[in-house]
Amino acid sequence: MITKRIIPCLDVKNGRVVKGTNFQGLNDVSSPVELAARYSENGADELVFYDITASVEGRALFTDILREVARTIFIPLTVGGGINSVADFERVLTCGADKVSVNTGALKNPDLIGEAAERYGSQCVVLSADIKRVDGEFRVFANGGRTDTGREALAWLKEGTERGAGEVVVNSIDTDGVKNGFDLPMLEAVCNTVDVPVIASGGAGCVEDFITLFKAVPGVDAGLAASVFHYGTVPIAALKDALRKNSIPVRITL
Repeated sequence: MITKRIIPCLDVKNGRVVKGTNFQGLNDVSSPVELAARYSENGADELVFYDITASVEGRALFTDILREVARTIFIPLTVGGGINSVADFERVLTCGADKVSVNTGALKNPDLIGEAAERYGSQCVVLSADIKRVDGEFRVFANGGRTDTGREALAWLKEGTERGAGEVVVNSIDTDGVKNGFDLPMLEAVCNTVDVPVIASGGAGCVEDFITLFKAVPGVDAGLAASVFHYGTVPIAALKDALRKNSIPVRITL
């Protein structure tokens, strides 16, 4: 039986983990290295590291902190932020990443998805999309949720997976940091559109939100969250125990 994954997310700015609401009002949280170590030791299935201002600032992702995080953990690591070329894939993989998340770079150059998949394999290419409702449709935003691309989200995710992305991360701007639950209608629409693993992101506020996610949208493969894990609102071990008790398969760390 395929287990559901629980994935903490480190949004990193200027070398520190930050978190806001609806992609705004960022507050300092902690050291990415300290948080990464804690999650690796306490049952997280994977870890996501986003350099959240790399794209909008037009620079490469910070690799010194990434190397330190990669050395600290013993779980798969997905890295994103400022990924605009195959050379960027190579750089972060060399720093210890297992998978590379591409968002704005793929929107600017969709061929990047196929080029990276051909070189490193589809399992290495994660297509991340920041999505918000605009005029009744799901719209893709770029540059850390700052720029409306005008692209319809479901069509973009379908195109991206057909080009070679082996996994998608769906970030709901509407529910990000609000802690009222995941964006279930959007996630269901995505699961009905793509044939690759779907990671849900944005809106988790309590254990019950994860239970509802996996029961209401069984096609979702993983739940990703930040602040509820960072501040200890939802301990990962307790979350997995609750999921298991609700007949949702998870990997239990002894």
